[in-house]
Amino acid sequence: MRCLALLLALLGAPVFAAAPAKPNFIVIFVDNFGNGDLRCFNPATPHRTPQVDRLAAEGTKFTSFYVASGVCTPSRAALMTGCYPRRVNLHVSDKNTAVLQPVSPKGLNPDETTLAEALKPAGYATACIGKWHLGDQPPFLPTRQGFDEFFGLPYSDDMTRDKQPDKWPELPLMRGERVIEAPANRDLLVKRCTEEAVAFIERNRARPFFLYLPHTMPGSTAHPFSSPAFRGKSKNGDYGDSVEELDWSTGEIIAALRRLKLDTNTLVVWTSDNGAVQRNPRQGSSAPYRGFGYDTSEGAMRMPCVMWWPGRIPAGRVCEDLCSTMDLLPTFARLAGTPLPAKPIDGHDIRPLLFAEAGAKSPWDAKGFGYYRLEQLQAVRAGEWKLYLPLPNKFTTLARKTAPAKLELYDVRRDVSEEREVSAQHPDVVKRLLALADGIRAEIGDMDKPGAGQRAAGQVENPKPIVP
Repeated sequence: MRCLALLLALLGAPVFAAAPAKPNFIVIFVDNFGNGDLRCFNPATPHRTPQVDRLAAEGTKFTSFYVASGVCTPSRAALMTGCYPRRVNLHVSDKNTAVLQPVSPKGLNPDETTLAEALKPAGYATACIGKWHLGDQPPFLPTRQGFDEFFGLPYSDDMTRDKQPDKWPELPLMRGERVIEAPANRDLLVKRCTEEAVAFIERNRARPFFLYLPHTMPGSTAHPFSSPAFRGKSKNGDYGDSVEELDWSTGEIIAALRRLKLDTNTLVVWTSDNGAVQRNPRQGSSAPYRGFGYDTSEGAMRMPCVMWWPGRIPAGRVCEDLCSTMDLLPTFARLAGTPLPAKPIDGHDIRPLLFAEAGAKSPWDAKGFGYYRLEQLQAVRAGEWKLYLPLPNKFTTLARKTAPAKLELYDVRRDVSEEREVSAQHPDVVKRLLALADGIRAEIGDMDKPGAGQRAAGQVENPKPIVP
């Protein structure tokens, strides 16, 4: 190529630079995993996580990176659509519970533009490998939502037939829209999903690709699963075994990128769908944050996040600015040169933060970031400040048990464990964040009052179990 360019220049012919390759995107999205479960975010963890630690050393750690919900389905809906879950009506299930269950008539509306659909016009190959949990009926499956390939579970690994034997099928492992194993062997899910992911990368090495790898583990069971090579090897029981296998999986993905010389053109995002679940004895950790998964605490919604792109994203850096999974769709779309969805979304293009551009600030600081539990707005953050809203009937459980909650203000950038309540010292901040909460309510809704920007979820009649 260099010789050809030189010859053309000698002959007086114009020489055009090759168009830059569109970047590949990989999102590794683990399940029920806390900030304190990685050594690069919590040196005191008993877990050995050298692969993700290396990713952090070679990339940027985001220490104010949020999911849009502390539970599975709404969190995943936000990542896929760039929207608050309540905007797309996936903040609750058809039964008004926290997550979708098997054989639900409700799912992600096919009219919504997913991250995969946003990238398809630019020629991207797309795959979802792992846990979907945005509807198990055919119109809602990944293959109807912009993904060329799907390998994994349509919902959580704990939604097994024994829980509701008269309604639920055996846990289905699917390829595309076909069940290939039921019940799925949960011991091997991380291993098999990793192998599928590497194979997808190899098949699509010559074209841009988007790999969504929502791992099934540590999952929602008290005894997470892992393959025989990892079972009993950690210092934290079944949970630690699962964490260390997830770390191994990350290493396999990065090794494949390096082997195929794709590493310098691939953006990898590593994060979790919500924080570790509180159990006794304790398994996962949210350290140094307060709380655990399933609510609106920092431990539930403030996730470990590493972004890695050698030569583009600065190595060894920490970004403290507020970002969210909702930002991935608009950011990826801009990097790929594709338009944003026609319908309004809530996420922002955070390329300036990714690339550490001078003066870059979080776009969320102006409008605020809302913390929802089920249909209730419970807190708002802007800049360093998090305001817990005064609520006479705050949901304290996913079953909607309530208790009165007072107004509280914390500097969650410096006081990450929320030990110093400072609302009395900053009445101006309280006033500003209360106004931001009103703006979020007006657009997204709160309790039984719909927001101006809400849209309908997908619905089917007569949903049927997924069986072989």
